[in-house]
Amino acid sequence: MGRRLCFEALAGIPEVRPGDALAPMIVAALAANGSALGHDSIVVVAQKIVSKSEGRFAWLDEIVPSAKAQELADITGKDARLVELTLSESNRVLRAVPGVLIVRHRLGYVMANAGIDMSNVPDEVGRERALLLPLDPDASAAALREALRLATGQAVGVIVSDSFGRPWRNGVVNVALGSAGIPALIDRRGDTDRHGRTLQITQTAFADAVAAGAAVVMGEGDEGMPVVVASGFMPAAPETDCRALVRPIDTDLFQ
Repeated sequence: MGRRLCFEALAGIPEVRPGDALAPMIVAALAANGSALGHDSIVVVAQKIVSKSEGRFAWLDEIVPSAKAQELADITGKDARLVELTLSESNRVLRAVPGVLIVRHRLGYVMANAGIDMSNVPDEVGRERALLLPLDPDASAAALREALRLATGQAVGVIVSDSFGRPWRNGVVNVALGSAGIPALIDRRGDTDRHGRTLQITQTAFADAVAAGAAVVMGEGDEGMPVVVASGFMPAAPETDCRALVRPIDTDLFQ
């Protein structure tokens, strides 16, 4: 028998503000959409609403660019205040060319602009603000998982996702920044293929694969559906969070 997977984007999630609890919003949206969580469900939430609920905003008019930020802004053509925020969230600048600033985020991610974004971030009282990544996406996922368990009785998996660019390929793909209750990385080394050969290097980025699938129905623009329920997943592998997906610097051949 074949396998069937389902990705359902939940309509009706309101604008999230600092201090908002996401679990009640998700439970209300499940009811409004006629949906429910099951034992094989994984709830994928966009990083933006997690960061918004955690108050990870920065007012641009309060940012004073350093000399380094101004230098990089001159190279990249970016707002020096956003560059300063990027530096504050990073531990290394990897590339700076016109239009592009690639850094190693403090959590180990290699990404553009340290994940700092202004899209779908409403200004307030005429002031511009930017949104930063959560302080600890794995902890955010774990807290949301527990809140959903208390509210629904289902111990589902949770993924906090964000869109990443990829070297050598155009376009962005959603990846998992944080997770709980699932194997973020499935290690297949030592298993055999269909012909009895032992797998030597195969490790599956399971959380990234689910996040990418969820993005197809979540959207990247004005869709307004930042929560997706993925169902049909029952991986037989030990639980790991997304720290397992970050390649150690000493094995990064492209730094």
